[in-house]
Amino acid sequence: MAGDDFGEEQLNEAIESLCQSKAEEFRLIGYEHVSGLDIWECVSQKYEKEGYPPLHQMVNDVLSLKVTQFMNYMTISAYRGSRFE
Repeated sequence: MAGDDFGEEQLNEAIESLCQSKAEEFRLIGYEHVSGLDIWECVSQKYEKEGYPPLHQMVNDVLSLKVTQFMNYMTISAYRGSRFE
C-alpha cells in the first residue's frame, strides 16, 4: 500500500503501547494486576478462528474493552487452567 508507513514491528509496538495504556486505565480504577499482555490476550483470543482484522478494528477492540468483559475472560481462563497455575 502506498500510504502504509508502518512495518510489522511498528504495528506491534503501537498495539503493545495501546494495550499498556488500557491496562493503566484498569489499574487506575482498582485492578492493580492487569498487564498490557493480559489485555492483548483477552482481545486477541477472538481472532484465533477468523484471523487478525484490520488495524482499526484491533484498535477499536482494545479501546472499547470493558472491565466486565476482561474479568469474564480472566475467569474463563482460570477455569480452563490456562492461567494462574
